[in-house]
Amino acid sequence: MAEEKEKKKQQAQQAQAKPPKGKPAKAEKETKAEAPKEKTPPRERIIPRLLVRYRERVIPALSARFGYTNPMAAPRLSKIVLNIGLGEALANPKALDSATAELSAITGRKPAVRRAKKAISNFKLRAGVPIGLTVTLRGDAMYEFFDRLVNVAVPRIRDFRGLPPDGFDGRGNYTLGLKEQIIFPEIDYDKIEKIRGMNVTLATTAESDEEGFELLKELGVPFAAPGAQTKTITYGAPAAKPASASKKAS
Repeated sequence: MAEEKEKKKQQAQQAQAKPPKGKPAKAEKETKAEAPKEKTPPRERIIPRLLVRYRERVIPALSARFGYTNPMAAPRLSKIVLNIGLGEALANPKALDSATAELSAITGRKPAVRRAKKAISNFKLRAGVPIGLTVTLRGDAMYEFFDRLVNVAVPRIRDFRGLPPDGFDGRGNYTLGLKEQIIFPEIDYDKIEKIRGMNVTLATTAESDEEGFELLKELGVPFAAPGAQTKTITYGAPAAKPASASKKAS
């Protein structure tokens, strides 16, 4: 009997010494709480150079011209919207995939698909069918795309003589129509399926077209002189024959 009592005491002591299943020991909890957690360092923000130019040069220039007393009253870019119409997607559904890949390469953002709201029997169009793509850029991505558009893509237009200044909508927003996507260096000319155009809308907070024009001009948009003829023929398109040569041929 005495031996059985001693065995029961030993078993009870061992049961008390062991931690319960499923719960960590107190010592392990304390060591985990004392161990400092490694925090990832914050990512350093690279400010776009056009944003720096806007703050240092454009705001003082606009304030001197229009008499703004508060720097926050100066107009600024609010967003850039790119749109591609894909009526060909009704007959060729693969056109939507290729246009999505090209617009993603140009903007670095996945475009949103626009679908038809109404069914039009004359155009063989049903409601809900994808007929376009759109991308909206804001913040740093907007200024980086604007920099590439003005300084890289637009100068690649053949016989370029400036962008037409009559693309404003009356509220300071400017819309530019591009006939070919190959002016962007992100597009590989050998891998494109078809030449497609797009509309680029530069939305500003300007209250008038004059303020929007001066804002975009100070940011580097190469506008043509009023009344000057502009051309939008890009690389890869056949050049137009001069009028003199056509008359001689006739």
